[in-house]
Amino acid sequence: MFFLATERVTGDDRVSVIGHTGTGVRPDRGRRAAGRDGWVSRYVRLAIAVDFCCALTAGLAGFVFRFGDQTLAYRPDVVLAAGLPLLWVGWAAAARAYDPRFFGIGSDEYRRILNAGISLTAAVAIASYATKAEVARGYVVIALPLVTALTLAGRYHLRKGLHRRRGRGDCLRRVVAAGHREAVDELIREFGRAPYHGMRIVAACLPAGDGTADLLGGVPVEGRLDEVADVVARTGAETVAVLACPELAGVELRRLAWRLEKNDTELLVASALLDIAGPRTTIRPVAGLPLLHVDHPELAGVRRVFKGMFDRAVAAAALVLLGPLWGLMALLIRVDDPGPALYAQERVGRGGHRFRMLKFRTMVVGADRRRDEVATAGGRNGVLFKLRDDPRVTRLGGRLRRFSLDELPQLVNVLRGEMSLVGPRPPLPDEVDRYGEDVHRRLAVKPGMTGLWQVSGRSDLPWDEAVRLDLRYIENWSLALDTQILWKTIAAVVRGQGAY
Repeated sequence: MFFLATERVTGDDRVSVIGHTGTGVRPDRGRRAAGRDGWVSRYVRLAIAVDFCCALTAGLAGFVFRFGDQTLAYRPDVVLAAGLPLLWVGWAAAARAYDPRFFGIGSDEYRRILNAGISLTAAVAIASYATKAEVARGYVVIALPLVTALTLAGRYHLRKGLHRRRGRGDCLRRVVAAGHREAVDELIREFGRAPYHGMRIVAACLPAGDGTADLLGGVPVEGRLDEVADVVARTGAETVAVLACPELAGVELRRLAWRLEKNDTELLVASALLDIAGPRTTIRPVAGLPLLHVDHPELAGVRRVFKGMFDRAVAAAALVLLGPLWGLMALLIRVDDPGPALYAQERVGRGGHRFRMLKFRTMVVGADRRRDEVATAGGRNGVLFKLRDDPRVTRLGGRLRRFSLDELPQLVNVLRGEMSLVGPRPPLPDEVDRYGEDVHRRLAVKPGMTGLWQVSGRSDLPWDEAVRLDLRYIENWSLALDTQILWKTIAAVVRGQGAY
C-alpha cells in the first residue's frame, strides 16, 4: 500500500514530527524552539548531571570489582576511568540522547542511551586494539554495560518525575490544532487523557464553514485554517499540530511551514494512517514525490513462532515458581466462599476458535445465572458487561481482581497455545456476536493475559478506546512492544486502578 505523505510517522505518538524538511531549516531547529521553555533547559542540565554521576559510579565500581586493592598497572584504565564521565556525556550527546523532542514519551530516549552504550563499548575495544593500549577487558566488560544500565534507570526516574509534573499542568507545550472539527476534538480528548505527552491545546483552527462554535472541547476556536500562523502569534504557541485534511496538504502545508519557520515554531503533522507504527513505514521518493510505503502487519511467520515459544517458556516457568502461591490462593478462596477455586468460562480466540479460559473464582457459585438480575444496574460499556460494584463478587474476589491475581490460571491457557501473554482482551461469544466489522480484527491474533488495554486504564476505559488500543497492538505488534507492555503491566497491577 502507498500513501502520499510528507511526514515521518512514529509509533508511540498519535502526532508525528515532520522535522521541517525541505525548508532549509537545520535539524536542530526543533531543539532551539523547545529551548525557549525554561523547564527544557533545566531538564537537559539535570539529565546531563544524572548521566555524569552514573558514569562516575560505573567507573569506580568497575575498578573495585576488577582490581580491588591491587596496585594499578594499566595506565590506560586510569585514563579511561578518569575521563569516563565526560566521555559518556559527550557520547550520549552525539547520540542525541538530550533531544527535548523525546523527553517523557516513547522509547526513543532509551534507545539512544542503549545505542550510545553499545557504540562506546565497541569504540573502546577498537581503539584499544588499534593503539595497542592494554585496557583490561574485565574493566570494560563491567564499567561500560553498568554505565548504560545506570543511565537507563536514571532516565526512567527523570521521566516519571516529568510525568508527575505534567499531570499537575506543568512542563506542557502550547499547541494550536488545525483540522476538521471531529479530528481536533479527538486530539483534545487524547491529550487530556494523556498529559504525559506534554502537549496542551490552547487554540483550534477549523476550515471555513465547519461550524461557528466559539469553543471545541473547552478550547477556543481562534480562526480558520489560513489563519494558523496569526493564531500562533496571538496565543504564543510553540507548536502547531496539523491533522489530516485536504485543505492543509501539499502546497498549503509547505507555505504554512515557511511562515512558522520565521518564529521557529515546531510543526507536527498527524498521518491519515490510524495507529500505524514507524517500523512499518518507509518514505520512498517516486517521480519526485515522497511516498509513504506501509508494510502489512506480520500476523504469521517466524516472528510469531518465536512469540509462541517465548509465551510458553515464560508460562511454564511461572507455573513452576507460583505453584505454592496457587495452593494458598485456592485454599483461601474455598474458605472465603464454599465452592470450586477455579472457574472456566468460554471465550473466543484467534480466528473465532472457542476455548475454556481459566480464572480463580471471584464470584459466588452460580453467578452466571444472576447476570440478568444485576444487568439492570447499568453495567454495560459498549458491548461489554462490566459492573463496578457487582454484588456477585466475593469479599476475597474483590481483592484478587484489584491486583489481577485471579488471572494467573490463564498461564495454563498460554501453555496450551490458546492465549498469549500479550494480546487483545479475550471476548465472550455474545460480545463477538455484537462486534462491528472493524472490531472483528481483534480475532486476527491470540487473545492475551495483558495488553495495551491493561496498561492504559483496564476496566475504566470506554469501549471504543479499548477497541482502538487492541487494534493498535495488532497493527504494530513486535517482541519489543510485548516486552514493554509486560513491564508496564507490573506497574498497572501494583496500582490496582481500573480493576473490578
